[in-house]
Amino acid sequence: MVVGFSSPAMAADAPAVGAKEAYVVDSAGTVHFGKRETKRVPVASLVKIMTAYVVLREARLTDTVTITAADVKYAAAGGAATAGLKKGERFTTRDLLYALMLPSGADAAHALARHYGPGKTAFIAKMNRYARAMSLTDTRYTNADGMPTPANGGYSTAADQAVLAQRALANDVFTAVVGSKVHKVGKTAVHRAHTWRNTNKLLGRADGVLGVKTGYTNAAGHCLLFAGDRNGVRVVGVLLGDQNERRFTTAERLLDYAGEQAAFGSAAVRRRATLN
Repeated sequence: MVVGFSSPAMAADAPAVGAKEAYVVDSAGTVHFGKRETKRVPVASLVKIMTAYVVLREARLTDTVTITAADVKYAAAGGAATAGLKKGERFTTRDLLYALMLPSGADAAHALARHYGPGKTAFIAKMNRYARAMSLTDTRYTNADGMPTPANGGYSTAADQAVLAQRALANDVFTAVVGSKVHKVGKTAVHRAHTWRNTNKLLGRADGVLGVKTGYTNAAGHCLLFAGDRNGVRVVGVLLGDQNERRFTTAERLLDYAGEQAAFGSAAVRRRATLN
């Protein structure tokens, strides 16, 4: 289902979208594309967006977090993506946000949840409280990283994830983190040198792209939450259950399509104002 402006004078049709679920909306509230956008499904590492959001609400960026053996073991045992953190290393919360969002480090997610719960259970409760406060009624978190859980698995929807992204992108620190292609921390007395690269290939492929987050598990498929500024509006889109490379190409096309839609709508408003 495509929702938005409809007119034979529009320049382009909506692009084909192979993702199982998809949703595109702009900051003016115009929905440009929807496909099973309210279906509850696992969203893999898009969960880390809420993790970052909670940390930014609860923490000081200059706080120091010490990496434990449990943080490292958790990521390794689950076969998750890691930021290569080691037991005993100490990082600022700001740097751990990069470790969380760029390489999608489950070790960083575990460390942040443990520190700011305090404890994972308390942190997950905070994630769900923030979700309820945003009226994300079709979202439930069971961990801070999006890895599958044996029972009572978490879920969300494309529409809910778009709302969350709009809220998170209102924070300048979040926007700076997810828009970075690479983040380096030099060797110090409390940690080794690290270079974290963003898994989001959409960055740099088109003008005005802001990030936001990739994700993958067998259950969720390849996921992408993306955002960009087009023709005076901020476009946020979600692709769930997609193919790896296709999600980036589709996202770029959807950003361009939404921008064209926004421009058409603005032109129509101007024409009506002139006629009146």
